[in-house]
Amino acid sequence: MTDPVRRLLLIKPSSLGDIVHAMPALSALRARYPQATVTWLVKRPWAPLVEVIAGVDHVCAVDQGLMGWMGRVPDLRAAGFDLVVDLQGLFRSGAMARLTGCGRRIGFANAREGSRWFYTQRVEVPTAPMHAVDRYLLVAEALGAARPAEPLFEFIDRPEDRQAVETILARAGVASPQSWIAMNVSARWETKRWPPQYFAEAADRLAQVHALPIVLIGGPAERPESLAVTARMRTKAIDLTGQTPVGLLPGLLGRAAVLVTNDSGPMHIAAAVGTPVVALFGPTDPVKTGPYGKGHVVLSHAVECRPCFRRDCARAVVLECLTGVRPEQVVSAVEQQLTRSRRPGSS
Repeated sequence: MTDPVRRLLLIKPSSLGDIVHAMPALSALRARYPQATVTWLVKRPWAPLVEVIAGVDHVCAVDQGLMGWMGRVPDLRAAGFDLVVDLQGLFRSGAMARLTGCGRRIGFANAREGSRWFYTQRVEVPTAPMHAVDRYLLVAEALGAARPAEPLFEFIDRPEDRQAVETILARAGVASPQSWIAMNVSARWETKRWPPQYFAEAADRLAQVHALPIVLIGGPAERPESLAVTARMRTKAIDLTGQTPVGLLPGLLGRAAVLVTNDSGPMHIAAAVGTPVVALFGPTDPVKTGPYGKGHVVLSHAVECRPCFRRDCARAVVLECLTGVRPEQVVSAVEQQLTRSRRPGSS
């Protein structure tokens, strides 16, 4: 008998990396319910990214605060969803699932803040560490979706986005098809940030040896971190921090030869579009949230307390898990990735 799911709501409001992690689950659900119209509930700052994810029919953007969320309830109730999938697993997302009025709501059995009590179906999660991508796929599998041999990350390739990326790069002095190295030097947690002087030293070495442009990326709020790096560089970098809308990041990072990055949202976008990644990991666990897929390089310094998942550090050598990674290690890893890359002009 055909499963009568015609209208499906996926709740994954944030953050940038988590949204990317949910993409293969969406793809599996689309294959499971090919007739369904899919709405994705997301916080407004990340809505432009969801708009370019293949398989999303409608984007429900919610504003900050309780009123922002509650303001969307009437529209969601009126949509008459047959199935609500909550991949966020917090009180607000679980309550939102219930407030839609949908009689079929699925989420994780170990969801936090009591959100599991809002679900009509709960998915057990193994105790062994697993990547967020694979964890989200458990929900799709629980609904009868086939486990993909290769999880699918698919963005819509819009001509206007392609042109916008080319224009941004050309104005910065990077002509197509010239290769370049992207750097994302910030992260939401201060404890995830490799020191700016290390980024600067690695960037200088790469610029001098490979004669490739170094392009710094990031959101408007990350300008101070980027400026801290460029101020310490001897060579000149291209700083696009704050100049690239989030919806253009897949197209932009798809043009890079390699991304050097802290544990951050752009890291996951780069991995999703097939750009080789060199990632610096400190307090977080790459097994759970590292760049997904083969061929990426994760660097960290072994200390007994990592991963601690803390936003502060009490060690005598502060952030030793990150500061123990030296610029020459990053340069070597980037050179390894450039050798692997098949993009024109890479060395």
